[in-house]
Amino acid sequence: VGGEQISSIGRGLCVLLGISLEDTQRELEHMVRKILNLRVFEDESGRHWSKNVMDKQYEVLCVSQFTLQCILKGNKPDYHMAMPTEQAECFYNNFLEQLRKAYKPELIK
Repeated sequence: VGGEQISSIGRGLCVLLGISLEDTQRELEHMVRKILNLRVFEDESGRHWSKNVMDKQYEVLCVSQFTLQCILKGNKPDYHMAMPTEQAECFYNNFLEQLRKAYKPELIK
């Protein structure tokens, strides 16, 4: 950001999180479970889609990305479905907190 590195990870997942006006605590908890349990890594024998980030002790890099809530109306992007900044910041921080509680805090960036 502005020529400065904010964060980085080694092996793991990069999560681009688009927060909608309609997202609630229930969706937040669902997202945390899905992200941590998503089996996208191979196991020790090379079998694909067998292990999740927690099984492998990998890191998770989270990026708040309101542009994922874009709806194209003609040639103009519409972001009305994205949660407003102050509310989204609180939701995002809660999301990070829940990830850290469910996994290893030092591996959540």
